[in-house]
Amino acid sequence: MDRYNSEGYPDPTAAEALSNVAREEKAVKTYRPLVYVASPFAGNTEYNISKARGYCRFAVTKGCIPIAPHLLYPQFMDDDDKEQRELGLFFALILLGKCDEIWVFGERVSDGMAAEIAKAKKSGMPVKYFNHKCEVLEYGT
Repeated sequence: MDRYNSEGYPDPTAAEALSNVAREEKAVKTYRPLVYVASPFAGNTEYNISKARGYCRFAVTKGCIPIAPHLLYPQFMDDDDKEQRELGLFFALILLGKCDEIWVFGERVSDGMAAEIAKAKKSGMPVKYFNHKCEVLEYGT
């Protein structure tokens, strides 16, 4: 940024202001909101994992960064072990608190999803509901 005006005099205030505008424009172009992806896991886990991966891809196409703990924690924690499941849900709720929105997918809300939705609503986080085809059903807090 040129620190001199058109007459050749130093103009640090204008240069600083223009630098700030350029920095903000760059930040806006790279900002992607963090969205928490909530979808069923238990039951037909193979099918549910496949759907959750698709929901995450969908979030990326919408310019978001998806967080899907139910895809991460079962990699090294046993969902059938009560203590490990509770610990995984605790971790997930911590991650939820870092997100901008929660996106709820599918027609069925599991107990874990209900806890995630309740925490999001309690904190005033936007909740967006989608069917299994990623079509918006409802949006609110």
